Amino acid sequence: MADQAPTEQVANLHLDEVTGERVSKSELKKRQKQRERDAKKQEKAAAAPPKPAAKKTNAEADEKELTPNQYFEIRSRAISKLIETKDPYPYPHKFHRDYDLNNLVKEYGHLKSGESDKSRTLRVAGRIYNKRASGSKLLFYDIRGNNGVKVQVMCQAQEVREGAPSFEKQHDHIRRGDIIGIIGYAGRTAPKTKIEKGEEGELSIFATEVILLSPCLHQLPDEYYGFKDQEQRYRKRYLDLIMNPKTAHTYRTRTKIIKYIRSYLDNAGFEEVETPILNQIAGGATAKPFESHLNDYNMDVFLRIAPELPLKMLIVGEYDKVYEIGRLFRNEGADLTHNPEFTTCEFYEAYADFNDLMHRTEELVSGLVKQLTGGYTTTFTTQHGETYTVNWEAPWRRVEMIPALEEATGEKFPPGDQLHTDETREWLKGVLKKVNVVCPEPQTTARMLDRLTGEFIEETAVNPTFITEHPKIMSPLAKDHRSKPGLTERFEAFVCKKEIANAYTELNQPFEQRLRFEEQARQKAQGDDEAQMIDETFLNALEYGLPPTAGWGLGIDRLVMFLTNNYSIKEVLLFPFMNPEPKKEKPLHDGGEEPQVHIEEIPHK
Repeated sequence: MADQAPTEQVANLHLDEVTGERVSKSELKKRQKQRERDAKKQEKAAAAPPKPAAKKTNAEADEKELTPNQYFEIRSRAISKLIETKDPYPYPHKFHRDYDLNNLVKEYGHLKSGESDKSRTLRVAGRIYNKRASGSKLLFYDIRGNNGVKVQVMCQAQEVREGAPSFEKQHDHIRRGDIIGIIGYAGRTAPKTKIEKGEEGELSIFATEVILLSPCLHQLPDEYYGFKDQEQRYRKRYLDLIMNPKTAHTYRTRTKIIKYIRSYLDNAGFEEVETPILNQIAGGATAKPFESHLNDYNMDVFLRIAPELPLKMLIVGEYDKVYEIGRLFRNEGADLTHNPEFTTCEFYEAYADFNDLMHRTEELVSGLVKQLTGGYTTTFTTQHGETYTVNWEAPWRRVEMIPALEEATGEKFPPGDQLHTDETREWLKGVLKKVNVVCPEPQTTARMLDRLTGEFIEETAVNPTFITEHPKIMSPLAKDHRSKPGLTERFEAFVCKKEIANAYTELNQPFEQRLRFEEQARQKAQGDDEAQMIDETFLNALEYGLPPTAGWGLGIDRLVMFLTNNYSIKEVLLFPFMNPEPKKEKPLHDGGEEPQVHIEEIPHK
């Protein structure tokens, strides 16, 4: 039986005529059905019209799929080749721009769809934010020029002016992000879709020649996702300004604010001066200074924490009204409202007092807000999403410090002329404990009073508020109050719970000033790094006679924050101080070899 088994198995197999194989009946049927299906597909494909040839992909379309590193390498090679061949040279020395895009709508807005004005040749320039092709002979660029003015540029092959390079030669090497010069004329497009809706075409520059002025070697962040990474925006402010119009608007508003302040003071008879950045003594404010060293003089120096003392010396020297707008440097904590270097305006006015300066502050700041916004009301949103509506109109609210603290704590404070004693300091520690306010060491009387003021008065100051009549122990350079012993003629202006200005009737009595400096020296001995030092040069100037004077300081960065609705000071400083970025290892090329050009990544979403 075993010998017959193979013969029976062969008898049950069937010949596959296509392959010549002998297979089982079920396998043969399976193959025949598959061949029938294949034959039907071939018949269907034969009857279908021929497929169009695949479109040729252009280099620009392919570049969109590249990584930032790959794009940078390829683009750098292409531009390097243009530098070698000078065909065209991608970094020309000069392009004569003779037209301001800010005037385009005013001068040519009357043009109707399809109309143009070829009577005047316009030479404009800007950075490309978008490039669109409609066939091989028509291109559109969206550019921004003249400090951010956006305009469309329409490029047609038939419009290329005589003597200019060919259409392809002008445009093939131009990419998004490049800075270009355009020679052309104003006109309005006439797209069929808009005409059918009864809408006008877009006012544009019709280019007769486009010239590459400076190529962008990096991919700009995607238009849809933008450049939103906060830390990278601060580190690469240039890219932030390119991609985010709101950022540029903030800094142009800042410029307007400083111009207004300068104009106000100039018109009020003040003279602008400059005082030293490097000082042998850090004076004029209660703050911790930066220290440095002058090698040639073998001398330790400090970066200025305030220009107050030299400005007052100028008042001694017969200046009636002086001011300075400039940078100050304080080696203290950095947070949402503090940066190690910041901008202030300080002025000093002879024959004025702190009451005069309250009026001047209201007049200056309220007028500034009116000039910027057309009204007196602005909004400000905190980091926690709380929105304040701020009314800047004069007159501003006034709050006397000590009576307000008595009301808030339920405690009767010692007389003003006793606030400097050790007994008062110990008593204040008990008040802080009672109201659950923490004051870090050193717990000097001035620091504890400042903490209480921050907790109970500043928190109520959303609309502009003057906190007035600070104790002498908190105000080493302010003049005694004329009717309240132990207090001074001083005010601080607060908005949205933050200080924007500080002013006082100046102490001009040299004997009292020396005693105040000595008290500051005692506080420094107690561990207060921010206490002031004795400045003998300033004391000597006072001995020559400082007329009755009032002095004022405004934090420009803070004011810009509130008027541009930015809760972080880094949003209003073009180049805020940042910690160094951690070093990244250079990525290897696809083949594992180091690329031949330097690669800098642009992280973006």
